[in-house]
Amino acid sequence: MTLAQVFAFAIVIGMMALFVWGRLRYDLVALLALLASIVTGIVAPERAFTGFSDEIVIIIASALLVSAAVARSGVVETALRWLGPYLVTPRMQILVLVTAVTALAAFVKNIGALAMLIPVAFQIARRSGTPASYFLMPMAFGSLLGGLTTLVGTSPNIIVSRMRDDLLGEPFRMFDFTPVGLGIAATGIVFLVLAYRLLPVRKGAASIDAAFNIEGYVTEARLPADSSLVGKTVADLEALSEGEVNVTAIIRERFRRYTPADHWTLQADDLLILEGEPAALEQLVARARLKLVEEKDAPAAAGGNSSDEIGVIEAVVTAESPLVDRSPAQVRLAERYQLKLLAISRSGARITHRLRSTKFRPGDVIVLQGNLNDLPEALGELRCLPLAERGIRLGRGRQGILPVVVLACAMVLVALHLVPVSIAFFGAAVLLILLGSLTLREAYEVIDWPILILVGALIPVSEAVRTTGGTDLIAAWLSAAASALPPMGALALILVAAMAVTPFLNNAATVLVVAPIAASMATNLGFNPDPFLMAVALGAGCDFLTPIGHQCNTLVMGPGGYRFEDYWRLGLPLSALVVIVGVPLIALVWPISG
Repeated sequence: MTLAQVFAFAIVIGMMALFVWGRLRYDLVALLALLASIVTGIVAPERAFTGFSDEIVIIIASALLVSAAVARSGVVETALRWLGPYLVTPRMQILVLVTAVTALAAFVKNIGALAMLIPVAFQIARRSGTPASYFLMPMAFGSLLGGLTTLVGTSPNIIVSRMRDDLLGEPFRMFDFTPVGLGIAATGIVFLVLAYRLLPVRKGAASIDAAFNIEGYVTEARLPADSSLVGKTVADLEALSEGEVNVTAIIRERFRRYTPADHWTLQADDLLILEGEPAALEQLVARARLKLVEEKDAPAAAGGNSSDEIGVIEAVVTAESPLVDRSPAQVRLAERYQLKLLAISRSGARITHRLRSTKFRPGDVIVLQGNLNDLPEALGELRCLPLAERGIRLGRGRQGILPVVVLACAMVLVALHLVPVSIAFFGAAVLLILLGSLTLREAYEVIDWPILILVGALIPVSEAVRTTGGTDLIAAWLSAAASALPPMGALALILVAAMAVTPFLNNAATVLVVAPIAASMATNLGFNPDPFLMAVALGAGCDFLTPIGHQCNTLVMGPGGYRFEDYWRLGLPLSALVVIVGVPLIALVWPISG
């Protein structure tokens, strides 16, 4: 063993130890590994930062942006809403939720697919009485399974494709992962639907929304003349929110206020006073195509503010605020402060008149829209206390099917080999920002910068392990161990090794370290490297054993109220199933003997 190999192994082992220790965040650990590699000389200074210019970083970032745009479009929630009346049993509910997140994760990042369906799962749990803990972990595992089926579904697939290009001169294509991934995903869905009772009934941690415990907000919206709801009843409108929003008043003839019954017929240009939670209000406004307040009152119309500078904030009116006992019109909120009042919540009272004429009281919680750069100063002047950010999107329109169409076009271009995947998804991300599906501010917020730092820092480290001969050395040891095994046994060895390392090393880091070893081992044994690279991608994408190995598992831990040991209950048999089904499936699609 050479000195360079000793340094390479020491850095990798030290990196794994720091990952397991958990005191340092994984992106900082990756940066430390890169720095150690530079100091020891196994990474040349001119090669130190090549990982950050690698196209894989662009693919991951672009996929995250496209995923966020699709998630915020509301298309998925709308599609699942029609299935609500048919989801009467826990098994049927789990089947639909897990299948939906699995299918979605094939085309958008799995963490994005899961995030957009968690609120839907909570709605179903609340209405049916089924514990949410029965839904969330199967959904997290389903999102991991769905990510296995296409190139862009999960980071390990993207990384292993790039490493195949380095090792064999040609990357995996968009749907090369589909035959194996689809078989694993279908098997996994059946298992999760049948085995969900392995999970204990847990009560999830309270969300930030629940912690506020704010009573229903009141907002006002106008019914456009071209709306399909003109001529329909108040009950029809409220049904779109599934009972979560009430029409407390209708204002007609400019100033006449009515308290409507359910059978009242809606008329064009009705001004509706709506009461509900912010998320339910936002969804109803989008589904019914209502218009909040008048466009001329919007702060974006004044001062030339760009859309990415406009944001929404919640604040509490203090007793010392100049707003007390004055209405927005009297304060000249729009003209003087460039703020628009979107909604107001008042404890113990129901507001049934126009927001612009409502006089503020101490303790009112208000939702204001304005320039994010000016909001802190304006709130200070108004003596209103901002609340913790809850991601309220009231006042921002949805673009429906548009993000889905852009994503589909990108997938078609890649599938037809017209453009590389990096260009297709980069172009889709830029186009969605240009079309307003995401603002620039939101685009920077949705990118998972720590994972990009980790990948960019570890690419040179991974290359150093390979160029120093470290991967060949480990491959020789594994080849000796696998020589007594049949070909499928050697394939199973790599798959199990990747699955075992992933909970401690992060799935992206696992591929960067294990993929070169798997390819070298296959070459030493005279086998085709492709099935072994596929096994690495499959193993790295299937972390079902811990809440820390993948962001999807971490995301559901708090809301589902899960404990560390709960993941083994469902994850261990699912992992065994992946090995049992995955090994022969890989060998069938990608013959081991080249």
